[in-house]
Amino acid sequence: MAEAEIAATFDEMRALLAAMPGPDQVAREKTAGREAVLTKPANALGRLETLTEWFASWQGRHPPLIEHPRVAIFAANHGVAARGVSAYPASVTAQMVANFQAGGAAINQLCLLHDADLRVYEMALEHPTQDFTEGPATSEAECARGMAYGMMAVEDGIDVLCLGEMGIGNTTSAAALCHALFGDRAADWVGAGTGVSGDVLQRKTDIVADAVARHEAALNDPFEILRCLGGHELSAVAGAILAARMARIPVVLDGYACTAAAAVLYKADQSALDHCIIGHLSAEPGHARLAEAIGKQPVLNLGMRLGEATGAALALGVLRAALACHSGMMTFEQARVDGPSI
Repeated sequence: MAEAEIAATFDEMRALLAAMPGPDQVAREKTAGREAVLTKPANALGRLETLTEWFASWQGRHPPLIEHPRVAIFAANHGVAARGVSAYPASVTAQMVANFQAGGAAINQLCLLHDADLRVYEMALEHPTQDFTEGPATSEAECARGMAYGMMAVEDGIDVLCLGEMGIGNTTSAAALCHALFGDRAADWVGAGTGVSGDVLQRKTDIVADAVARHEAALNDPFEILRCLGGHELSAVAGAILAARMARIPVVLDGYACTAAAAVLYKADQSALDHCIIGHLSAEPGHARLAEAIGKQPVLNLGMRLGEATGAALALGVLRAALACHSGMMTFEQARVDGPSI
């Protein structure tokens, strides 16, 4: 089904938020019980242990497994890119989509390494959003349709979903979303993106501040904020997160733009991202502030800011390691190793 054929509304999205399932406590307890008797001191594997428990509780089974991971990249163009907020022209979005399809990008190599299914969703690149300095980026119908389109990335058989995006200008949109959702100064949320600095970075900051001020009437509704300041690919990321929750599929978020899209759901319901982790801390300065705002600790911090789900795919390797240790290690009894004496 083509994106243009999908009909959806914000009310439908709100209804899904209201019906979100919670974690599976039985799977959580089984995981914690096994973790307690594995051949190691308590908590010796640190965050690997908490990741395993989180993963099992949202996958709803013990032992938790990663057999069919999917990496989904949503690609779209932004009208605000015409304001010169990026070091690259908007034409690069389509060119990078072609690179993904040809297997030539960083994410292709990581998906091969981690045996992950890569899907690239091209969202009408010839029809960018409106320039949000002049009016709303999208209509409600367009924004909700983008969310519904993103839901299509969630299919039967997937056991973990890594999300990413591609779109020249989308760190400007992400910064505007964060500024509108969480306040503070525009400068607190704006970073170099594709590598801008000096006067261009200042122009980008001014554009974010002016855009949020222009859409002040929308600031009490996260979905309206997404409509006015977001992008087609960011709407799709939010929709994919929501669909994954309904299907009990754990989600790994990529960097700044991806997490900004997720934050829209967090502001609508603070439990909406409980099935999500952030794969890595982006070098974009606003990402650390955003992660703290939504109560998430990124798994990795490698100084990356590439996007295209690369940080999420790298974190998939950490998840695989956590689950392998949990399932493959022997218990004290099996290994005939004495347990703790105190």
